[in-house]
Amino acid sequence: MGKRSILSGSGGQILVESLAVHGVDHVFCVPGESHLPVLDALHDLRDRIKLLVCRHEGGAANMAEAYGKLTGRPGIALVSRGPGATHAAIGVHTAFQDSTPMILLVGQVRREFIEREALQEVDYRRLFAPLAKWVTQIEDARRIPEHLSRAFHTAVSGRSGPVVLALPEDMLADRVEAPGAPAFTRAAAAPPADRLARLQELLGEARRPVVLLGGSGWTAEACAHFQQFAEAWRLPVACAFRHQDLFDNGHDCYAGDISLSVNPKLAARIAGADLALVLGARLGEVTTRGYTLFEVPVPKQTLVHAHAGAEELGRVYAPDLAIQSSMPELVVALAKLKPASAPPWGEETTAARADYLSWNTPTRLPGALQLGQIVLQLRERLPADAIVANGAGNFAIWVNRYYRYRQFRSQLGPHSGAMGYAVPAAVAAKSVHPERTVVAFAGDGDFLMTGQELATAVQYGLPVIVFVINNGQYGTIRMHQERNYPGRVYGTRLLNPDFAAYARSFGAFGEVVETTEQFLPAFDRALAAKAPALIELRLPEEVITPDTTLTAIREAAIKKLRVK
Repeated sequence: MGKRSILSGSGGQILVESLAVHGVDHVFCVPGESHLPVLDALHDLRDRIKLLVCRHEGGAANMAEAYGKLTGRPGIALVSRGPGATHAAIGVHTAFQDSTPMILLVGQVRREFIEREALQEVDYRRLFAPLAKWVTQIEDARRIPEHLSRAFHTAVSGRSGPVVLALPEDMLADRVEAPGAPAFTRAAAAPPADRLARLQELLGEARRPVVLLGGSGWTAEACAHFQQFAEAWRLPVACAFRHQDLFDNGHDCYAGDISLSVNPKLAARIAGADLALVLGARLGEVTTRGYTLFEVPVPKQTLVHAHAGAEELGRVYAPDLAIQSSMPELVVALAKLKPASAPPWGEETTAARADYLSWNTPTRLPGALQLGQIVLQLRERLPADAIVANGAGNFAIWVNRYYRYRQFRSQLGPHSGAMGYAVPAAVAAKSVHPERTVVAFAGDGDFLMTGQELATAVQYGLPVIVFVINNGQYGTIRMHQERNYPGRVYGTRLLNPDFAAYARSFGAFGEVVETTEQFLPAFDRALAAKAPALIELRLPEEVITPDTTLTAIREAAIKKLRVK
């Protein structure tokens, strides 16, 4: 489409044609009467845009967010007004906290009904203002291409994030001619030469440096350029929470990840570093371990912070060197920086790697099913390009700690800590990459928030494999409950269904595993089924983290109370 093209038809047709211009190939949807013209237009482009109809708007929004993570392009969710929009808010919030490009298209009441509190009417500007980079309502169908162009550019520029567009029902039915817009292009900032020169000086003066990778906007090529830089300078590399796939976990420079259950030795290494090079990561609560790894507002470490969004530089911490740059542009320049001589911290990098390998070795806990050993078996069995999705809960600690991500964009997890993410994320991943193995880890409480999306996987023939870790409780909350109110268990236990039977009711493969030895044969059967599959892993209630039990936590809390 040329820059001066004219689109004609209904608002719904112009919207869908504009989506196609911007390269959209997936739309994740729960249908609603307020956007019927869009569905009708998607019917005409069904050979170009794949429509996945979901069972809940939260599932659709999470799928769109996962698509954005995987591809770097905005994931598209289409939902109905009112309840549909509020259900989808969880995916928008995750996209915001995870800096993921995403566009939520929301139906709206007819323009003549607005401000009357019509059926399911919501002011989306007010609802989504704190959760999105931009929210607007398209009042004139002739401006659809303009608004879509801005939405795509906004979603991917600077710190990536979600955009919300409200679509009045009658506007979508209007027949108009509209000036078209060309496909969006990524606007990228490049690092100034003087900042790169100063960075090289700081590296030359350092004795205990550490690198922290994170954020969005990375590409496979950018990760390769960064690896060249890390190897040349022999730098110890840590990844931010749920960004472990930015650097090969098998590399000698990899030192682990900064997560909710960070290796204490890695945390101490970062706290004791004389130079912290933070590339792409926001210095938020999890990345700084509750703002303890760096002092606020001026860290003890010399802090170099590089980020695509200017608003993130100096937000909490005053950096010694701030670099506003997109990551691909930054790391291609870093790859050209070479040390004058062998860096003096080589032994420190070797020690950091040894600490990681020790932390990465599964521990033994009570019970016949050892979740750490199961993750280790998957680590050895899954191909390097396998995609591993997880939701939120203590069960995810085992995945973060023991799995090794070897390839860019092989990890899908919510930095926001939202439950119910794993299943829809896995479904989206398998639709985008049908040639890759896709597995998902979910807790019992976590799974039942979006487990109905197994029906979506079955409907579209997407053979994901879901592991449901069933310990009969909201484990993370139970852990905190025992720490703060030992023995007073209330509101955290769950009575669960037979998850394997639940899966089979959808037409998926389902099996229960109660011992470590049963796992690999069950996994092989799930693979052989060539259909969506669920394996329920029954974990004792007592096993709460890779390092401790509920009894140990309770006893420590009681002892602490007695001392007080």
